[in-house]
Amino acid sequence: MVRNAVLFVLVLCLSTVLFSCAEKEEGKMKGAAADGKLKFMVLEPGHYHAALVQKSMYEKVAPIVHVYAPAGPEVQEYLKRIQGFNARLEKPTSWQQKVYTADDYLEKMLTQKSGDVVVISGNNRKKTEYIKSAVDVGLNVFCDKPMCIDVEGFKLLEQAFATAEQNGVLLYDIMTERFNILCILQKMLVLNEELFGELEKGSVDNPAVVKESVHHFFKYVSGIPIKRPMWYFDTAQQGEGLVDVTTHLIDLVTWTCFAETPIDYRNDIVMKKAERWPTMLTRQQYEKVTRAPDFPNFLTSKLNDEGILPYYANGEMIYTIKGVYVKLAVTWNFEASEGGGDTHHSLFRGSKANIIIRQGKEQNYQPQLYVEPAPGASADELAASLKKAVAELQSKYPGVALKLEKNSWQVLIPDEHRIGHEAHFRKVTKKYLQYLAEGKLPEWEVPNMISKYYITTSALELARQ
Repeated sequence: MVRNAVLFVLVLCLSTVLFSCAEKEEGKMKGAAADGKLKFMVLEPGHYHAALVQKSMYEKVAPIVHVYAPAGPEVQEYLKRIQGFNARLEKPTSWQQKVYTADDYLEKMLTQKSGDVVVISGNNRKKTEYIKSAVDVGLNVFCDKPMCIDVEGFKLLEQAFATAEQNGVLLYDIMTERFNILCILQKMLVLNEELFGELEKGSVDNPAVVKESVHHFFKYVSGIPIKRPMWYFDTAQQGEGLVDVTTHLIDLVTWTCFAETPIDYRNDIVMKKAERWPTMLTRQQYEKVTRAPDFPNFLTSKLNDEGILPYYANGEMIYTIKGVYVKLAVTWNFEASEGGGDTHHSLFRGSKANIIIRQGKEQNYQPQLYVEPAPGASADELAASLKKAVAELQSKYPGVALKLEKNSWQVLIPDEHRIGHEAHFRKVTKKYLQYLAEGKLPEWEVPNMISKYYITTSALELARQ
């Protein structure tokens, strides 16, 4: 009896230890080292977004970052930005960069596997192949948009998502605009049925959702004049406007209208119209933004008779998602006018109200949120439901208020909630780290990423016809 009792206690203790270890293992991030910290690897950081992921430190990420890239000005520009973050006076970072720049940088990364997460933000021509190669060897991928730039790339990306699932790794794109306070509040108001009513279906001529954005090739990032890579203005390497910034717009439409609903592009998406047109760039403009004295050989064949580059950065598309008509437009100018900047116009039409973001001259080029009664709806009923909705928002976003302007209400948002585009990278990175800790993405994220890139590449294919 005593012997049996001792055996029972030993088995119970062993079971407790094993259960405790299992609990710890389950709570540890996917691929994390014994100390629970993940290691970043950065692959060919040709776009400044790669550096913005590292603009701050993360509790669950080790300071050592392994960088794999071809030698040249792009990796040096990236390293200079990281050094700037490390050297700043306010909340300096402490990244330790381990750089490999031999020609076999990709193969070296795939064989060394010196980290757990590959951060990809650079030349888009190779990006989908990089993604597939990384998930093939069991690496998590945190990727800047766009993940693909044409129909062939989309097919490979679908395979990459399937492989990622098989290998138990997380493939995710960096959708910073979900953390823009204007977009957050717009979504919350659209989802408020008492205020917004039902989302209209719309038509080709009068879409239910309209999103338009204007961007500029030359601007300042972290107070430094931006330097674009020379290949940035080659659509074969960067991709056209229809497959680039539109990723954010499409993502916001789905995220707002069909929150946490998986979208099947084969049944839920229909492309209706698409067109494209170029921004004309002079040699002087090209030099200003790339620091290169002239167009490179891979662009000279694309110049017109005046020596100007037609760069197909602009586009417009109309598609339906679950029967709702959506219109998206992206325009790129070279440089903003004095006091101007990138702009975003966003309209969601409901049966009771329209929820609108405007960012024009009237708004001093600062995005502002408005609510207007839908045609035929009661302005008094809207005012009552809007005041109730804003009162509820104040618990999470203190200081949010209302201002009556003619036939619309402006939602006033304190500056403390407007953290800016660069700060959004910390937010989206922390969200990805949360998913890694949980060991999975929400079930709607992958199908909605796939549908997003189906929309972009389908629009490009239609526009080129």
